[in-house]
Amino acid sequence: MDSNSGQHRWWHGAVLYQLYVRSWLDTNGDGYGDLGGVIAKLDYLSWLGVDGIWLSPTMPSPDDDWGYDVSDYLGVHPDFGTMDYIDALIAGAGQRGMRVLLDLVPNHTSSAHPWFIDAAGSRDSGHRDFYVWSGPGPDGGPPNNWLDATGAAAWAWHEPTGQYYLHNFLASQPDLNWWEPRVHEEFSEILRFWLDRGVAGFRIDVAHGLYKDAKLRDNPPETGAGPLAGHFGQQPAYSANRPETHQVYRDWRRIADGCPGGYPGARVLLGETWVADPGRLAAFYGNDDELQLAFNFPFVFSALAAPDMSGVVADTLARLPAGACPVWTASNHDVGRFPTRWCGGDERKIRLALLVLATLPGTTVLYYGDEIGMTDVDVPLELQQDKMSRGGGTGWQGNRDRARTPMQWDSSPAAGFTAAQVTPWLPAGDGAAVSVAGQQDDPGSVLRFCRDLISLRRAEFGSQIAGYQAQPAPPGLWAYRAGDLTVLANFSGRPVTCHDPVGPVLLSTAGNARPAGQARPAGETRPAGAGIVLAPWQGIIARTAGAEAGD
Repeated sequence: MDSNSGQHRWWHGAVLYQLYVRSWLDTNGDGYGDLGGVIAKLDYLSWLGVDGIWLSPTMPSPDDDWGYDVSDYLGVHPDFGTMDYIDALIAGAGQRGMRVLLDLVPNHTSSAHPWFIDAAGSRDSGHRDFYVWSGPGPDGGPPNNWLDATGAAAWAWHEPTGQYYLHNFLASQPDLNWWEPRVHEEFSEILRFWLDRGVAGFRIDVAHGLYKDAKLRDNPPETGAGPLAGHFGQQPAYSANRPETHQVYRDWRRIADGCPGGYPGARVLLGETWVADPGRLAAFYGNDDELQLAFNFPFVFSALAAPDMSGVVADTLARLPAGACPVWTASNHDVGRFPTRWCGGDERKIRLALLVLATLPGTTVLYYGDEIGMTDVDVPLELQQDKMSRGGGTGWQGNRDRARTPMQWDSSPAAGFTAAQVTPWLPAGDGAAVSVAGQQDDPGSVLRFCRDLISLRRAEFGSQIAGYQAQPAPPGLWAYRAGDLTVLANFSGRPVTCHDPVGPVLLSTAGNARPAGQARPAGETRPAGAGIVLAPWQGIIARTAGAEAGD
């Protein structure tokens, strides 16, 4: 029984905000962001209008992979604060109508986790079967051809016990063995521990991973292309993407739904589902009994072009089960920032991308700084911190530090992230060009535009998955109806005229400044039968002709 089946699923129509804690705000002068900084900026997040905050990993870690190598699933990283800070953050967010999601890493632990330390003690240790171990292959080397995220063999030789252990990421991140029932039991307790503490759910790292092929068969060659194809010429058919993983999420869904007992308010499971096919993405929703939300990476890696983006959206919505809630995001700590990847820093394109993100049905996820058009930062090699992608890592889309630099709060040398005399853990970008302080009081800024979009989204889509219907449009234009709204987005470098009738314009990427031939400002009406001319890279949100607000 789903005790929350009749409860409000607050993530429907919501905006979540991914907050990279280490780069958000340093309140103790050590050069690292902390939970005190998150608490200090709750009023900003409330002003922006987000519904939930997803925190990057907050659990203790040696930081070989900056928190994604967990050494204690029931604690708080000392760089960030204490459990009291987590409690205060959950309470403070709740007072402002926001929820807090934690990042959960179930595919692997740190080699410093007590489970692995014990497992490495001997072949007979109590936690040996918590991890994937194997003897050498026929040639005396690794047991199969699997490669890790750096392109090296995914197996590390452990001389003291004479076996290899599996690591799909760094050697200090040994993969857990989900064939072992005790691993399931441990994670069930981990979920309950944090849900009992008041977190609203989890973003699940490597959600497509978990189970590995029981026979440890070789991965086949990769025949596809693009960022979602397997890296290093290998399709990870056996080292990830195994069907048994779905049972884990069915079990976790029952916990999140509060059976037996129940939690106050619905809890959500959001998966990092790194799959290229919307059909495989749909499988993670199950029959409304697995994940409630699953990241859509085909959308993340689509081109900023009308046919590409609209095609992914249409395919996704056609494949998802009835009632499933799609997720749309464009930036994160791995893939980089969309204002750089999609837009090349062009503010027109940044506004257009935000307009689309805010008007698609389901759940929108922003990455910290998206709302101000923050771009990737060129971090010199000697200052790069990410071991996985240092120097540009062939398995990644460039060095990942470029999208993890300090939040740009103001124009000071450290962008307001830390005190003037403190060196931040990564160099700050140009706060004089792009910052919260430079935009918050400017009605024409990207930040104020993003806030207006979120406000409109909440008013129109709050607590529901809006309907979506693509509309005929000339080349370069993406036109669709979302609920009672019509969205026109010109993804071209030339003016485009749309003759389909729409009602009053509610928001325009052009704001209130209208060059000749450009779509009229928000609220302005047009003569009967007049077409709308959209300037290059301009978008508008209008009331659908004949629809009244609230219908």
